[in-house]
Amino acid sequence: MNTKTIVAVILIALGVVVLAYSGITFKTPGKPVEFLGMHIETTDSHFIPPVAGALALVGGIVLLVVRPRRA
Repeated sequence: MNTKTIVAVILIALGVVVLAYSGITFKTPGKPVEFLGMHIETTDSHFIPPVAGALALVGGIVLLVVRPRRA
């Protein structure tokens, strides 16, 4: 299995997962806040839209189907 095929399979898998869940939401640690002597931890929410999953799926399929030209 060459690198192009591996990348195509990863894109297809990620695209299917994102489309199956109608987008994926994940949180990362945010900037801590000091307020009146209290230390408050925050989080940032991120969202991967289903459109990104569809693009990954199509890109993976194109990578699998299209063969390189030989001169």
